[in-house]
Amino acid sequence: MSDAEATSVAPRRSQRDKKQVERFGSDNTKKRKRAEESDSDTPEPASDLDDQDVEGEEDDEEPRKPKPKRKTASSAKSKAAKPKAPPQKKPRIPKTAPVKTGPKAIKRTRKPRGGDTGEPFDAEKLAKDTHISGDNPLFNAIVNSSANLQSTIEDSLESLSQSPEHTLAELINCILRCCGCSDTVNSDQVTDYDGIVDVLEDVTEALKNDDSSVVYPVSSKLPMFRKFRKSLTEFFERLVFSSAESDQLYNTELMRCIQYWVTPMSSSQIRGFRHTSTIIALEIETALADVAASVEKEAEVVSRQRKGERKRKGGATGGSKELDAKANAIREKRTKVAEYLKDFVDGVFMLRYRDTDWAIRMECVHALGNWFQKYPSHFLDSTYLRYIGWVFSDENMHVRLEAVRALEDAYEQEDYISSLQSFTSRFKTRIIQMATSDVDVSVRVSVIQVLRSIDRHGLLEDEQRGKLCLLIFDEDPRIRKGVSGFVKGVWEDDVSERLTGKKLSDGEKRQAEVKSLASLLVKWGKALDKLTIREDSSEDEGSPSKRMGGVASVMDPEKKGRTALAVEALWDEVDPISDWEGLLDLLLLDHSAAAEEEEDEGPPSSSSPDGRTVVDAAWRLNEAEEAITLELFTGSIRKAVGEATAAKKGEDQVVSDITRALIKGLPRLFLKHQGDESRIADVLLLPSFMNLETYLDMRMIAAYEHLWGDVTKQLLTHSSQTVLVPAVAAIQKFTSVTSLSNTNNAKILELEEELSTSLRDAIAGREELDIAAFTEDESLALGHICTRFAVLAKVRNLVPCLEEDEGGKQSRAYDILTALADRGKLGYREEETMVSETLNLLAMHIIWKTKSSPSRGSHTSGDKKTAETLLEQRAALVQKLIEFAVGTQSNTAEAVKRVAFLNLMDLHILFSQKPEEGTEAGAPSLSLHLDDEVQFRCSEFVQKEISRFKDHLHESYPQTKGGETDGSGVEETDGEHPKKGKKAKPQAVDADKRKLPKTAADLQREHVFIRVMLTFLRAIHAGAVHYKHCIPFLANYARLIEPFDICSKTIAEILRNEAILAERSEEVCQVIIAALQDAYKLVLEGEENSKEPSIALAKLLATCFIIRGAQLSIVGKIDPKSVVNAHTTLLSWIGQYIATYEKNGNNKQRNIAAGFFKVLLPLLSNIESRDALKIKAHMEQVLAQAKVKITPASKVWDAQRAYEKRLTTMMSKDKAFAPAKGRRGKRKGTGASSGAEEVESEPEPPAPKKPRPQPQRKSKRLAHEPEPIQSSDQEGMETDTYSDKLTDLEDEEEKTEKEDEEGIEQDEPETPKATRRTGTSRNKEASQTTSSPSPSRKRPRMGEDVEMEDIEPVPPPAPEQTQESVVEEVVVRRKRLRA
Repeated sequence: MSDAEATSVAPRRSQRDKKQVERFGSDNTKKRKRAEESDSDTPEPASDLDDQDVEGEEDDEEPRKPKPKRKTASSAKSKAAKPKAPPQKKPRIPKTAPVKTGPKAIKRTRKPRGGDTGEPFDAEKLAKDTHISGDNPLFNAIVNSSANLQSTIEDSLESLSQSPEHTLAELINCILRCCGCSDTVNSDQVTDYDGIVDVLEDVTEALKNDDSSVVYPVSSKLPMFRKFRKSLTEFFERLVFSSAESDQLYNTELMRCIQYWVTPMSSSQIRGFRHTSTIIALEIETALADVAASVEKEAEVVSRQRKGERKRKGGATGGSKELDAKANAIREKRTKVAEYLKDFVDGVFMLRYRDTDWAIRMECVHALGNWFQKYPSHFLDSTYLRYIGWVFSDENMHVRLEAVRALEDAYEQEDYISSLQSFTSRFKTRIIQMATSDVDVSVRVSVIQVLRSIDRHGLLEDEQRGKLCLLIFDEDPRIRKGVSGFVKGVWEDDVSERLTGKKLSDGEKRQAEVKSLASLLVKWGKALDKLTIREDSSEDEGSPSKRMGGVASVMDPEKKGRTALAVEALWDEVDPISDWEGLLDLLLLDHSAAAEEEEDEGPPSSSSPDGRTVVDAAWRLNEAEEAITLELFTGSIRKAVGEATAAKKGEDQVVSDITRALIKGLPRLFLKHQGDESRIADVLLLPSFMNLETYLDMRMIAAYEHLWGDVTKQLLTHSSQTVLVPAVAAIQKFTSVTSLSNTNNAKILELEEELSTSLRDAIAGREELDIAAFTEDESLALGHICTRFAVLAKVRNLVPCLEEDEGGKQSRAYDILTALADRGKLGYREEETMVSETLNLLAMHIIWKTKSSPSRGSHTSGDKKTAETLLEQRAALVQKLIEFAVGTQSNTAEAVKRVAFLNLMDLHILFSQKPEEGTEAGAPSLSLHLDDEVQFRCSEFVQKEISRFKDHLHESYPQTKGGETDGSGVEETDGEHPKKGKKAKPQAVDADKRKLPKTAADLQREHVFIRVMLTFLRAIHAGAVHYKHCIPFLANYARLIEPFDICSKTIAEILRNEAILAERSEEVCQVIIAALQDAYKLVLEGEENSKEPSIALAKLLATCFIIRGAQLSIVGKIDPKSVVNAHTTLLSWIGQYIATYEKNGNNKQRNIAAGFFKVLLPLLSNIESRDALKIKAHMEQVLAQAKVKITPASKVWDAQRAYEKRLTTMMSKDKAFAPAKGRRGKRKGTGASSGAEEVESEPEPPAPKKPRPQPQRKSKRLAHEPEPIQSSDQEGMETDTYSDKLTDLEDEEEKTEKEDEEGIEQDEPETPKATRRTGTSRNKEASQTTSSPSPSRKRPRMGEDVEMEDIEPVPPPAPEQTQESVVEEVVVRRKRLRA
């Protein structure tokens, strides 16, 4: 029991009667309720503590008797912990409501926090589960969910006035328990401030040797500590407030003692001490800030009273003297609190805000934000604000986020903005940088809110505001939504500036607002283009979103442009965006008339000379603004329909209103914008949002036919994918309306006929189209026609149209297209588009014809003829595609090759299925199979595409790096003097460079490349191409762009399924071997200077060895023999390079080759002990054959040592191969060996086995043993690892015996520390292998797979033998064997 508990409690009742201190959460209603409940004599159970916070609030007139069941949990548990303790403290006597003298009391009902378990608090169980002593009542009260902290604190403060040393010791011990320490300080130590550091050092040393004290309550995940952090904060908050109310904060050693103990604890090496004490100090500082603010308010009140008193009586009176005394007392309080605040800031915060632990740094920043709110007059100063600015560069996102939140609270203090101006001007650039480019989205969103607060006070410049507004086009929707409010403020300022001094109606004002928004979007779009896209003179500056929008339409027609994304973000903020009717009215105005009127210098008029209405300058749109307004209108229509659909209420009404408005407005929009591709593409999107049946309901078939005509006109006059794709989508929307099928069928047939006629007219008068000469204009016209056909064929079956010959009166369009496709072998660049689109159209023709062909069970002659025709046409097309894509006899252009390859893969994917069961034997099969030779050619084509794209990346983002220097800038050699790294040729693009802004051409190039890769990947997944051809994919993993890496990960999944589920482990391992070899060849040959991509590939391929299930359980794994074969093959392969470089003296290349062992490390994830032994033995053979000298100090071989260490660790899992360190048994008659393998004692076997002799130099190799690198030189090499070490000694015998004995230790290759052995232990081990086994021992040999011949055994050395004598004896016997 602590000394505080032994304190007499009798005088405390009288003192409590005299004190007038308001308790936390005092409430008259609760008092009356509790008084009514106390009338009953029925005792309440101890676990029922719903109103613990108001315990003991009965009238003072009733004497309070101790009730066992009403004791606090802390005192009860303390008594349970120590049976011989004195009686517990008596409960407090109820007090009347006192007068407030300190900070505002916090009304907080402390409900049971641990009621969900239903078990009372048990200090003994706490000590047993957490290894934290439960002898401290304050700590027990914090942990106990049902304890009343206010009562506990008031009891402790009353004890402080009687026995301060004991109470302070109890409080400091509580802090130690909160840190997870069970040590105790006594009343003498707690006030010996000079000896605090020594006491803490002793405690720290004791904790370092105690493994059970790793977890401390603040970071513990135990259920009993689930709310410990909240209780700890409340405890010290109430302690500070209660001591301030009773003036014990100012006239006792309470706060000084806590500060003297907590400050050195916050710098402890033990994280539990440092973290918990920092939290306590910060919470105390937060409470002191609240107390200081209350004292400041009280000082202001007294100051006003003094002024009023002097003014009223005009001199010093008795009343004024009392006020002066009160002012002096408050002044002393302010001095004390200011001293406490400074001590905690200087002693704890200034050191811990830069702690190595991010959690502690976050606690400091969070507390600083609280101080800004609690005591802004003191903390909202550049002295403290600068810490927030410094933390903005913290590497941890949680710390940065907390700093941003603290700053957001600071800017909410409207009365202290002047104090923030200096900080804002200093760190404003960094704040904007975080908003635009921080890696964490949540940080960026929070920073944007801070910038909104800064902008409200006018502290941002126009350039900075414009830079922030660019985030409305950000790719992340959270960023766009977060910045929408800021954009709204900028837009409102611009509108007010435009409309200053003008009187406009509501409609005119709305149009002026649209004008302002459009001009801002144009301005921001141009600024974004300068930042993100390198200027291209061929692109139109008038449409800021045209460039990226065009790329988006090519990649995905449904993908929204950046203006549409801005519409979604601003939908709830900017009212004109949701007013699609007002946007339509503004678009239908003739702004060109206003432009002509502007050229005249006369006064403005309401109409132009030709009668057209002139648009006022306040809402007049220029070309760029009109294009943006049209995009805003399209986005607004899409958003309105989407919201109505999501709400599932009023959708029909919204769509009907839009349709009626567009029926009138669409024809005028088509007429006005038909000459501009980007604008007409937006107009063509509008029919998809209409209810076309409204035309029938309103009997406006003529208007519907006119709409058909407008759409088909755009299809026949434009050739850009930007226009053709939405035009075909509109036609598909038309044909889906069954109620208008008559009009639709007539219009679509007219379109097909017009396309066929245009094709025939383009080649009229020419024969032998495959070799005819075309002018550039003719080739361009044919390319446009084929493009329109190909785009339409994606949604429409054009087989009847293409094969229609009108009874032989005219040539079929199919024959014309086939002849045009044959021109691909000529390789004319001006015909790339024509040939490419023709191949696409012919492929779609085969697909549509297959879909419309009769069922497989049909036996009519017509159906058979149709099937035969289909097969003939498909065979001819496939042959053509093979010749164009991977053939060697044609001079095909690169674009045509790419299109031919895509269609070839698509056809084989579609027709790669096996024939269905029940198909007649004579029925033609539709399945397609690629020959192995063609598959190899396709793999080579993919490899060439990857090489070309890699060259493209290098040209776009050139860089030059020096040779790989491991970060030190020098080349690692075996010698003592390093060499400076030489400059290498430009390398591939790193990840940071690939994230730089890209042009539209770059994006299109990436799109085409990924499309080729995805098509080839789909062919592998479908089985059309064998998975062994995926090596080019894997070899370039982590070297190109991110989508390419995603494709490689998919291939890894395919290989894993093939290896484990399909049981083709050997074939898959061959693919893995080849991929790793090709990947590292790029490093060896100098094309890459980083091994990281190869290591990343190895980690990816390591996932092919096992299949994990729930909780990382292994549900399937590859054959271990295949894994061993992969390692041995790769070791032999890299060994050849190492041997060649070593022989030629090329240390630089040898060092690079040695790094391959780091690539092999991830592949050791699923290795058994015996497999690890085989791999280790083969590695030693490879290195011995290469004649490499591995020095312990060389960093070049760190990867090899790590690889060997991993193998040794896996070998140690098996007791047969475990090192001596883990064995307990010792040999009889010998001392403890240094690293030698010990042998455990076993029961005596029934019959001893024949002694196993030492192996000779010639040994017979088993079938499963890996082949050496050069078999001719390996004839005399032994596979027993430990015998090889003795053979190395024999090779040195030509020197003197003394040199031989020294060479045993000096020339021995370095081994991992876990398996390193001295010469004595090795000789002991070698001698054991030749001697007769003891009847009580049986030693498993590592080389049991090697045939042994009869050799004279070497007896084990006697205990008194020295190392030199043993070595000498071994060498002599080896000489005898050689003779």
